[in-house]
Amino acid sequence: MSVKSLNHVGIAVRSIDEQRSFYERTLGLEFEGLEDVPSQKVRVAFFRAGGVRLELLEPTEPDSPVAKFLEKRGEGLHHLAFTVDDLVARIAELKESGLRMIDEEPRPGSHHMQIAFVHPKSSFGVLTELCEPADE
Repeated sequence: MSVKSLNHVGIAVRSIDEQRSFYERTLGLEFEGLEDVPSQKVRVAFFRAGGVRLELLEPTEPDSPVAKFLEKRGEGLHHLAFTVDDLVARIAELKESGLRMIDEEPRPGSHHMQIAFVHPKSSFGVLTELCEPADE
């Protein structure tokens, strides 16, 4: 199985409100809206950049993975997300090949997608998210 496309780029921020104008006004990206993702303890702002979304990730709880990321690394690139078919099969395939997964099974993500993260130790330091959109 292969990746279908780059789905989005996740960017960790302390405040969506403080950064929104840079992406919307300075860069001229289309603002698509906000979404709370309680399972990941984040609020997400979506911006369209051609065929790819940028997602600004703001922690909603101090113990969220994004809050921990911000403490350790500061604001900036958080993850790359790729669209795949049959996420369950893709996770099994990656585990069988020896890759370490953060998520052993799909979980709900933004935009009604099922998601799973590959551990950055298995992807050369890049946190990698696999996404299966609900409509595909």
